[in-house]
Amino acid sequence: MERLHQTETHSVSSNLNYSGDEDEEKDLFINSLWNIHKTLVALRGHMSPISSKVDTEILGHMDPMSPKVDTEILGKDLFEIDEKYLPPTYLVIQLSADIPVKTLTWLIEKLRGKKRDGGGELIVIKQPVNPEGLLVLHVSATKLKLLEAAEEMEFMKEDKTGKVKEFSVQFLEDFLPGSMQVDNLFSLTERQTITRHEVENIRALSEDKHIPGYPETHLYTGQSIVGVCQKYELIKSMYALHDREVLKKLGRSWYMSIFGKQPYDEIKNYFGEAVTLYFHFLGFYTDALIIPVLLGLLQLLFSRETVPFFCIFNVVWLTLVLEIWRRKSNEYAYKWGTIGMTSMDEPRPNFRGAMGVDSITGKVQPQAPRYLTYVKMYAVSIPIVFVCLTVAFVIMLASLWAEAYAKESEEWQAYVSLPSTIYTVVVLIMNAYYRRLATFLTEWENHRTQSQFERHRVTKLVLFEFVNNFMSLFYIAFITKDMENLKSQLQTMLIITQTVNHFQETIQPLAIKYYMMKVHNLKFNFFPKKLDPKSPKLLLEKNISKVTEDNKLSNIIMPELPPNDPRIKLADEEAEMEPYEGTYDDYLELFTQFGYVFLFSSVYPLAALWAYLNNLIEIRADAFKFCKVFQRPMCRRVKDIGAWQRSFEILSALSILTNCGLLYLSQPLRQSIPTFSDVQWLLLFVVLEHLMLGIRFLLHIAISDKPEWVRVALAKENYESKQALKYEKSQKNKGLLTRKFKTVDESRANR
Repeated sequence: MERLHQTETHSVSSNLNYSGDEDEEKDLFINSLWNIHKTLVALRGHMSPISSKVDTEILGHMDPMSPKVDTEILGKDLFEIDEKYLPPTYLVIQLSADIPVKTLTWLIEKLRGKKRDGGGELIVIKQPVNPEGLLVLHVSATKLKLLEAAEEMEFMKEDKTGKVKEFSVQFLEDFLPGSMQVDNLFSLTERQTITRHEVENIRALSEDKHIPGYPETHLYTGQSIVGVCQKYELIKSMYALHDREVLKKLGRSWYMSIFGKQPYDEIKNYFGEAVTLYFHFLGFYTDALIIPVLLGLLQLLFSRETVPFFCIFNVVWLTLVLEIWRRKSNEYAYKWGTIGMTSMDEPRPNFRGAMGVDSITGKVQPQAPRYLTYVKMYAVSIPIVFVCLTVAFVIMLASLWAEAYAKESEEWQAYVSLPSTIYTVVVLIMNAYYRRLATFLTEWENHRTQSQFERHRVTKLVLFEFVNNFMSLFYIAFITKDMENLKSQLQTMLIITQTVNHFQETIQPLAIKYYMMKVHNLKFNFFPKKLDPKSPKLLLEKNISKVTEDNKLSNIIMPELPPNDPRIKLADEEAEMEPYEGTYDDYLELFTQFGYVFLFSSVYPLAALWAYLNNLIEIRADAFKFCKVFQRPMCRRVKDIGAWQRSFEILSALSILTNCGLLYLSQPLRQSIPTFSDVQWLLLFVVLEHLMLGIRFLLHIAISDKPEWVRVALAKENYESKQALKYEKSQKNKGLLTRKFKTVDESRANR
């Protein structure tokens, strides 16, 4: 065993590119790294990712022969820092100015405490108090902590061959191409992701009954500490700092390159898989619009009799596009190592449940019965959502009826536009409150993984948006049967609405930011030099002094950034930037546009042209806002676009019904065959509708979700995994038999 230990230690030494003649400091690092690896091997399947105290309570019944873990190797010597050297900032946490010192001390100890005590073993550095009195913490991690956390969270990393696989310290050499040092193993984005994961997964222990200083709060074992602090607004914001040089280079090849291709690899390396997949979908969908654009332009050159042909081709093309996208998203997921994501992935930080041993992974994680989630969904959430949809539908009908009444009444003709104006304001208010309600209900349902949470939240929101955006068009099309009005509404929504969206997303945030900076500068420039009692400078100094005295920040012993550290300016500037809430709003724009273009393509074929032109601008505008407007979003791993794929497919199927219905109501088309009765026309379009639905179903079955090379690669990986398990089992059996026969031979010899 000693020889085996020496051999494996030498392997780790070679992985780190250290020779056997290096000094004692490097030898200490190698031994520390090897000890961490041994601990992780023992940890996997037996130890909690949050606290050995919880593990002792839960795992006390386990076999006493289970491997014992020496958690002391993760102790003080490995994770303390030299205050003369302040490591890079991976995460910025902005705390409330009103946070009590007791709460502040508890939170900081949770961040930098030992794992066996429920801490995150992270490096926490405080920033000098800012003018608003907010305490800003800079969170970092040692390279040993990053390696430990990466293996513990089963981090996916590209190896030397370009293949993405689960990171392991044992096979560290596989992830170090050429002469790369271990210090450069993880990119800044990956280090930020790992640090964010560790911060969010600091969970409450059994003795943590409430937040210190807030006895009215309640903490349960396994609850995310950061999540509950954000809920009570003790943590104002949490964000990663932009890398200005990398961002500038990315911007030149992205939003500044008008006719260039999107740099998808660079986007993924900086923003992560979720944002990259959105831009992949936006680019793919924009390219797919070229065919409908050409069909719409050709239709202008021919008579209205060609409308059915173009409409049918549009719907078939739409089905092909969505099936091809499903295949492409699986390609990306395989390349990124996310294709294997399942419901058994790590629980999200806000998942609530008693700590217990997972029956599949063997890890100690929050556990909650799945049936309770379904009971909440079907007994409470769905009825509430249905009531909200009904209210939105009734308000829409009331607006249309009021507008129709105003048109017919001479007294109210001057107020014809008033109902639609009021309806628009009401919709904006309802959207804001309904979004909060949908988020609250989905959180209350307690979905285990982040992907499950996003899928159910998006489903609730999409239903509400569908009613608000499309039901009025259905009313105009099939109740009032005013095709000219329908065409006019589509033009307005496609052109005006999308122009307003561009303004709100890019120009408005920058204008507000510029205005606030100008106002701030004017205030200081117009005040006299003399420091009277109301002088801003004097008030600022008093404010900082008061905050320091009230919170007793000086009594909290921890590293502090020097006043001239450039990270202070970056953190303050980026704190004023818009936080990125996720890809929901971006996909919602495309979903709404998708419905306008294809649900009513038989009425307004040129809708695809306006959508295409808009998307060309949208790509650059979205790239600009990611680089200049938003805080740096944290990377989130995804394997597909989630509930949006199903939403687009539902719109695709619905477009068959709506376009067949519109063709049935088309008077110019009916006049082309005057001998047909209403019943014959109805039968014709019912047959056409069923035929197109059948074609769509056949295409869905015929086109595989995964390309052939992806299926072969997955099958090969599965085979290699089985062979590796067989080999491991055979080696264990061989060792067992060797020891057994050796014992028998020795007993015979003794006789």
